[in-house]
Amino acid sequence: MEKKGFCVWFTGLSGSGKTTISNLLVEEIKKRRGNVEVLDGDVVRTNLSKGLGFSKEDRDINIRRIGFVAHLLVRNGVPVICAAISPYKAIRNEIRELIKDFVEVYVNASVDECARRDVKGLYARAFSGEIKEFTGVSDPYEPPDNPEVVCNTEEETVEESTAKIVARLEEMGYL
Repeated sequence: MEKKGFCVWFTGLSGSGKTTISNLLVEEIKKRRGNVEVLDGDVVRTNLSKGLGFSKEDRDINIRRIGFVAHLLVRNGVPVICAAISPYKAIRNEIRELIKDFVEVYVNASVDECARRDVKGLYARAFSGEIKEFTGVSDPYEPPDNPEVVCNTEEETVEESTAKIVARLEEMGYL
């Protein structure tokens, strides 16, 4: 039986735990499926979206590019994990419509907790006004209304969050 592609789309503030959880999820999907692709927001910005800034328009372009590549992979049977802040509901919903086999994971952590975890010092620079248009500080983040999974990373371990996602993927018939 041919295995179906699907997209696990992580959304949440910078420092909420998207990449950390997605790294653990990759290992679980590899065990079960063998192949999986990861489109991490920071990596995509460096390679596919080089030159884009952080205006709403540029953020939307970046997310649409990630969504387009994810769509191509999913329609060819590949499981894809996308870990990008993707702060705007309308664009996430647009990607959901494009991909269909779409599992939205809201990685929820407060701005204060994300700032506490921030090893790059981005939040401190945003709070001081040095970084403009920083999601959750000077630019909005719109939490999803009805994600398939919510990971509360201030209360759950990475393993607990990953287990919730795996259970949902099993429920939906992807794993």
